[in-house]
Amino acid sequence: MLEEFTDKQAQWEERSKDGKWYVVHTYSGHENKVKANIEKMVENRGYIDDIFQVLVPMENYIDSKGGTNEFKERKLFPGYVFVKMVVNDVTWFLVRNTRGVTGFVGPGTKPVPLRDDEVKKFGIREPRVGTLEVNVGDRVRVCEGPFQDFTGEVNSVNHEKNKLNAYLSIFGRETLVELDFDNIEIF
Repeated sequence: MLEEFTDKQAQWEERSKDGKWYVVHTYSGHENKVKANIEKMVENRGYIDDIFQVLVPMENYIDSKGGTNEFKERKLFPGYVFVKMVVNDVTWFLVRNTRGVTGFVGPGTKPVPLRDDEVKKFGIREPRVGTLEVNVGDRVRVCEGPFQDFTGEVNSVNHEKNKLNAYLSIFGRETLVELDFDNIEIF
């Protein structure tokens, strides 16, 4: 059973290399609903071999209202959703006709994939395959995001969610921050 799962995962990973990133325009404020609708449609209709990832790029920022510093999150590109997919007549139709989608970004009706340099510039990274070998007490460096180039010590690790908590020195104080495995490196 485990071999069957790993074979299917390997086939999916190989097929996902054929996918390209496309930008879908949505109604403003409906980005997360569109993401959920596309993901649900992929799961229900069995298109996991053609639509691989749906992303609403977010950024963390520090809001310093009222003399306190608070970490918040906002959409990097309001009104847009990024979809990694293989475009064919069926997948184009399904994404294009998802509730909240106004169309693909590109001239006319044909979607234009993002170039590799655009994908990197927008900060889109492929999810890390497998788990990261990190333990409590390890030193990590943040590779991207609002805490980029900060270093810290791991306080706890959640391998199921691919997240960890680490103490980073922010504003001269040790602050506990949750980080994704994709955003850190161990040193």
